[in-house]
Amino acid sequence: MPKRERVMRMSVELPLWRALAGYRVLTMLYAIGLCATAYDHFVRPWVAVAYYAVLVVWTLATLPKVAGAASCTRRFLAADLAVALVGILLTPVADSHERIAGGGPTLPSIWTAGAVLAFALKGGWRWAAVASTAVAAVNLVERGHPARDTVHNVILVWVASIAIGYVVEVARASERTLARALEIEAATRERERLARDIHDSVLQVLAMVKRRGAALGGEAAELGRLAGEQEVALRTLVSGGLVPVSRVSEDLAAGAVVRAVEEPDEEDPAGPVDLRSLLARYACARVSLAEPGAPVLLPSAAAREVAAAVGAALDNVRRHAGAEGRAWILVEDEPDEIVVTVRDDGPGIPEGRLAQAEGEGRLGVAQSIRGRLRDLGGSAAIVSVPGQGTEVELKVPKGAVRARGKKAEQR
Repeated sequence: MPKRERVMRMSVELPLWRALAGYRVLTMLYAIGLCATAYDHFVRPWVAVAYYAVLVVWTLATLPKVAGAASCTRRFLAADLAVALVGILLTPVADSHERIAGGGPTLPSIWTAGAVLAFALKGGWRWAAVASTAVAAVNLVERGHPARDTVHNVILVWVASIAIGYVVEVARASERTLARALEIEAATRERERLARDIHDSVLQVLAMVKRRGAALGGEAAELGRLAGEQEVALRTLVSGGLVPVSRVSEDLAAGAVVRAVEEPDEEDPAGPVDLRSLLARYACARVSLAEPGAPVLLPSAAAREVAAAVGAALDNVRRHAGAEGRAWILVEDEPDEIVVTVRDDGPGIPEGRLAQAEGEGRLGVAQSIRGRLRDLGGSAAIVSVPGQGTEVELKVPKGAVRARGKKAEQR
């Protein structure tokens, strides 16, 4: 069942938030392990035990807060950083001066970096710089003097947090750009689909009314003139101005979210369709159809698009080759692709005429033929020699159609 493309939520930040949650738990256990191995060296071990009890409860209780940027509020970040800073300031109270002077770890140890990284993920490098500067100042107060190992750890946390914050900002900007590009691509595909439908119906009717009105004369000629004006206006709109408005685009703190309407075609029957049955209706006294003896199976939507492209090619034959023009349709079922060739004995196409017609908004070849095959992952080649007719070769790779069908089913 064919479906319209849908761009769902994207977020490069989600793995980072998950990693941060795991980091907080692991570093909490690491800090407790350090305390357990050096418990006998603490001057006031009950202070350390009380702090770690608070740290365990706080870390586990706030895991939902670090699940994403939306839940990680400023109030939580301030409280989280306060827990880390209080732990650093309590280190001289719980531990001995000798251990601190010898480079002993603070009570929260490397758990402090998790609080700083939360600032980086939430607000970028500027927030990270503020948080890491506060940690640096408190570390210097705890040590009493700028020792080498303290300065080294402070600079490491500072540089790492700012770098991660900058990467997050770049990722968010790239995500927004990609989301917008996908919106534009979806809008362009929708415009091309509408252009094909309009060309195959409304524009052809207006062109016929214009020709018949001019032939009949009188009031019909005026009606034909008005139909011709509307045809030109509609061609201009289709070729240049029919760009659908972007659907829903939400730029949340967790990343860019783009949604486009996805609607199954209710008239699309399940299962493959024999392409020969769709092309048989084109066979007549002036159109010959040569087909394989076995069914040529394609997904129903793809088969209808190929048949519509053949119909557009035959419309061009009737329009340019005249009432006596003949056409031949050849269907070939190759191992890797299906090839449909439409050949006529008309006057051919002058060189440069296709590009000129596309510039004038006449999208019969550009959209109704080439556009359809391009959407199927195939191609349309047009070979024409003035005075010797035109040959349109439509190729549909079976692998591309099969992959698109599976992708649509998975959505």
